[in-house]
Amino acid sequence: MDTTLVIINILILLALVGVLFYMQKKHVSFSKRVFTGLGLGILLGVFLQLAFDPESAVLADTKNWYSIVGTGYVSFLKMIVMPLIVVSIISAIIRLKGQAGVGKISFSIIGVLVLTTAIAAAVGIGSALTFDLSADHLESGEAEEARSAQLEETMVQVENQSFPERILQVIPTNPFLDLTGQRPTSTIATVIFAAFVGIAAMGVRRKAPAEFETFEKIINALYKIVMRIVTLILRLTPYGILALMATTIANTNVQGIIELSTFVIASYVALIVMFLIHLVILFFSGLNPMQYVKKMGPLLTFAFTSRSSAAAIPINIETQTKQFGNSEGIANFASSLGASIGQNGCAGIYPAMLAVMIAPDPLDPVFLIQLVIIVAISSFGVAGVGGGATFAALIVLSSMNLPIGIAALLISVEPLIDMGRTALNVSGSATAGLVTGRMTGELNKEVYNGKMVEMNSLEA
Repeated sequence: MDTTLVIINILILLALVGVLFYMQKKHVSFSKRVFTGLGLGILLGVFLQLAFDPESAVLADTKNWYSIVGTGYVSFLKMIVMPLIVVSIISAIIRLKGQAGVGKISFSIIGVLVLTTAIAAAVGIGSALTFDLSADHLESGEAEEARSAQLEETMVQVENQSFPERILQVIPTNPFLDLTGQRPTSTIATVIFAAFVGIAAMGVRRKAPAEFETFEKIINALYKIVMRIVTLILRLTPYGILALMATTIANTNVQGIIELSTFVIASYVALIVMFLIHLVILFFSGLNPMQYVKKMGPLLTFAFTSRSSAAAIPINIETQTKQFGNSEGIANFASSLGASIGQNGCAGIYPAMLAVMIAPDPLDPVFLIQLVIIVAISSFGVAGVGGGATFAALIVLSSMNLPIGIAALLISVEPLIDMGRTALNVSGSATAGLVTGRMTGELNKEVYNGKMVEMNSLEA
């Protein structure tokens, strides 16, 4: 009986995949197919939530099969991230004005990321105080106890590393290892390695133009091949979102959400406010915020469902270049750096809210100022311990001499909140890229203000 039910659930997913495939054959726009996949995924997830017990073997087996589509899609995106970063950044630097251009772009992007994370911390503090959040009413069960034990083990690793040591970890010592993505800092390390190769190539162009011309042809050929692979993978986006959303909704702990509803609402209020601040920043940079909202839909939808800033890098680059007219170099730097540095949701809002909830005197102005500063600094240093909301929270709470156990008490709503945090992270990296493109004159305003490009290469 259980096997029959699993087969039925698989057939339902395949039927919905068929609907999306039919829309593709009818040349329905890419963005419409993405949102259709999201809607169908939500409906399928609700059906699984209502039809099966959360602990049932049927649901577990169903999610395993669905992961072939959802998790498989995310894995394909992660597969191409490192090659994309390497060839894109080298290619971009070759077209830049040497080291000065690279330095200007990098400092601008990192500056915007860290600044917006400091603002996000202030927003998180404001939301926590407005909703009067406190850790006093939080209860610990078996899952929370297990999570707490994990955090304690992780905390040992964090405490044994100073801030300078975490910064040093972003420097690549073995670029071939980093290309495999095995280190928590592999993304940033790969960016640094690619930048060195690009800058070195600029020097070769002056001293050995013939060799440089050969190298340039190789890079250009690799770039075209990698971008073709990206296009092939991105065509799977509606199907991936369908399966990812269905699994996420099916996994949702409804009782946990009800019990922690105030924290969930406060978190999303903070996330929405920070997104609006991104729009304000774009407005003062001379860019139309409404164009940003209209064209960011597919990217934010993927980030929301996948909960992976790293996996969103290819779509982020594609969106910045095709939809907004940003240069490939800036889009690559912003997307890659933003996946680990200055994450507005994970490293800004989340740890600030937890600190306020557990602090003895959360209204102390000195405490609040210190918290914002530490969050801003940690948003860069957190890259040295793998990034993510948990590591960011551990670093901030330990730096403020606050207990870390509160992070374990929110495990039941972690997936739901992480969806919004990841979307905000990606929005922050895109904002940093667009602001930098505007400042350097690398952004084409005609493309930015033009109609939404339906990415014709993704329609076939």
